Amino acid sequence: MHSAVLLIEFGSIILGLGLLGRFAARFRFSPIPLYLLAGLAFGEGGLLPLGASEEFVATGAEIGVILLLLMLGLEYTASDLVSNLKAHYPSGLVDCALNALPGAVAALLLGWGPVAAVVLAGVTWISSSGVIAKVLGDLGRVGNRETPVILSVLVLEDLAMAVYLPIVTALVAGVGLAAGSVTLAIALGVAGLVLFAAVRYGRVISRFVSSDDPEKLLLVVLGLTILVAGVAQQLQVSAAVGAFLVGIALSGEVAEGAHTLLSPLRDLFAAVFFVFFGLHTDPASIPPVLLPALALAVVTAATKIATGYWAARRTGISVKGRWRAGGALVARGEFSIVIAGLAVTAGIEPSLGPLATAYVLILVVVGPLTARYTEPLATRWTRRRGPRGTVAAAGQPVEARPQTPVGD
Repeated sequence: MHSAVLLIEFGSIILGLGLLGRFAARFRFSPIPLYLLAGLAFGEGGLLPLGASEEFVATGAEIGVILLLLMLGLEYTASDLVSNLKAHYPSGLVDCALNALPGAVAALLLGWGPVAAVVLAGVTWISSSGVIAKVLGDLGRVGNRETPVILSVLVLEDLAMAVYLPIVTALVAGVGLAAGSVTLAIALGVAGLVLFAAVRYGRVISRFVSSDDPEKLLLVVLGLTILVAGVAQQLQVSAAVGAFLVGIALSGEVAEGAHTLLSPLRDLFAAVFFVFFGLHTDPASIPPVLLPALALAVVTAATKIATGYWAARRTGISVKGRWRAGGALVARGEFSIVIAGLAVTAGIEPSLGPLATAYVLILVVVGPLTARYTEPLATRWTRRRGPRGTVAAAGQPVEARPQTPVGD
């Protein structure tokens, strides 16, 4: 009977997620908020709480995080990461300062303490690579001049996670300063070793993993990733960071083949992950934190736009391209939930999970809208202004301002 109930519940979850995904695709927006809402509906305090399948969903959610980070690592080679780090690290520093600080300040103002401040700083800092990549494709901007700037900011954020996640893991576990320092040293050592091996021996690793048989390639890559993720977690580093580093180590045809084979699995288990996070959030706990989440979303949307504008300006992109870059970076999603999930699992602050859920729900919906409309709205506002910042009178021509044509 237990097995039958498990199959019925889990089958219903997968079917429901598929229908929600089709609905989101029909109206061309991210399905992430729908997955979170589904988790809220079937979780604690929801309409129909699950019982038998909750443990199975938890395992699927962990695999979802691993696959999300693996697929992200497959997008870049180690040499690309090193070159991006050298060329665009100032943009990464500005991104961290402008977007992590509001989250930390908000947590302290709410009286949650320093550990929750570090966690919420990460939630507000990290943009959603998956949502942003999809939005850029939908808008036909993949070939735009500002797109490499956007991707560089995202890459630097992903690299920062290799350092940030072990720190958060140590903090939420309540370990002392000495143990936390050892954990961080191990994380940095492992990350540095893998990056060195990827740069120096990437072709050898890819050749070892490579196979003409899709089935064997899938099994080897998936098995290697989960194995490394488990070892990383055993060392108190982070399973997600281990998976990310495996993705970086693979390159060439192996990375392309693995990306094609693993994409459906990634989508499946990532959807389960969002449902799992919603399952552990009581819907009744969201209304009390809705206003703080909304205020934080407004502030950090503005700081992300400023980040993208500054980063694009630094590389000589035109004014229109700067606004497009800023608007594209607003969306938060999977990685914000991953970070919040660490604190929720450890029981750091009961209100942190609901606030993170509401925050991501807001910005995962607003993000595609800012990507589409920030540039035209900013251009219209600029054209309405006359010389020296005064607004032009109705019917009077507006003085043209010279703009660099790069990126238009």
